[in-house]
Amino acid sequence: MPYKIPLFDLNFGQEEEEAVLDVIRSRWISAGPKTQEFENNFKNLLNSKHALAVSNCTVALHLALKLVGVREGDEVICPSLTFVATCNSIKYLNAIPVFADIKSLEEPLINELEIENKITSKTKAIIVMHYAGFPCNMDKIMALARKYNIKVIEDACHAPLSEYKGEKLGTIGDIGCFSFFSNKNISTGEGGMLITNNSEYFEKAKLLRSHGMTTMSFERAKGHSTAYDVVDLGFNYRIDDIRSSIGVVQLRNLKKDLTQRKKVRSIYIKKLTSIKNIIIPFEHHDELSSNYVFPIVIKNINAEKRNNLRDLLAKKGIQTSVHYPAVHKFSIYKEFYSELPFTDQYEQQMITLPMYSRLKESEISYIAKELKSLL
Repeated sequence: MPYKIPLFDLNFGQEEEEAVLDVIRSRWISAGPKTQEFENNFKNLLNSKHALAVSNCTVALHLALKLVGVREGDEVICPSLTFVATCNSIKYLNAIPVFADIKSLEEPLINELEIENKITSKTKAIIVMHYAGFPCNMDKIMALARKYNIKVIEDACHAPLSEYKGEKLGTIGDIGCFSFFSNKNISTGEGGMLITNNSEYFEKAKLLRSHGMTTMSFERAKGHSTAYDVVDLGFNYRIDDIRSSIGVVQLRNLKKDLTQRKKVRSIYIKKLTSIKNIIIPFEHHDELSSNYVFPIVIKNINAEKRNNLRDLLAKKGIQTSVHYPAVHKFSIYKEFYSELPFTDQYEQQMITLPMYSRLKESEISYIAKELKSLL
């Protein structure tokens, strides 16, 4: 039975349908003019020098780590409170993920003090993840990067157009990575974007995206080249024009979507602040945020009781989730386990409530009423 109030709602409409049909009718569906348009629009919107569309955010993270020179045996400091792809990208290079704790239940972002304590002579990079669309302390993190001569990669998969002191997230570190998975703010089904102001990184990324080839099919089809060389061991990390055409439309409507999400968040805060035993992370944050998800923390509860609460909400027709199971507890990461008390507590006590621009005030009121009753 479908939920009365789902966790997210795909915001596709006629524009997306027409964009896909236009690409199909053009007879060019692989990476081509729409991908170039998507990249140009994305970099201009974020005030970045370069943008490279790829097949998903995981490969963007993988490319980013290769670009900054991470190799086997190097250490990369990262959060455990993230989707596992953030950390998998480190393992792809046989590098070592070093997990850092979050600051608090109210601010579940990687703790810059933890970062500094875990820097060693093997540390090559830091991956920060702007959880739910809210910024890590980039001033302190970039200061650490300069002090210890290490690179910073921003996992901004939650944060298109989110800002930190007026700067767009993803543009502050050396490389920014974005996701266009089906439930993200910008959705193309699958897809991602790598952005950077470093031209050397960008040119290298273009090669690695498509098998290390010096030209792509679209360039050759347009007569810009008739041959190619393979100059590096690259990958097939391309996106196609069908998905890029959807991305162009989604990007055009992003500001409107985020404006409405801000209103949804304000209503949530108004309805939930009167309920005892609830913490709303980032409650008083006032900079522009994508508001990708809406997490809450239930005080004085354990994972079993939290899961029971989620089951009861589901019976009321309300879909919830947990963002995220802690990566350092997964079987594949046992050898890299670290004591992360705040991450462990947050993981056991948090619930992700429905969040999307078309969520109605009456639906938020219903969610708040049921939560209050159950608690």
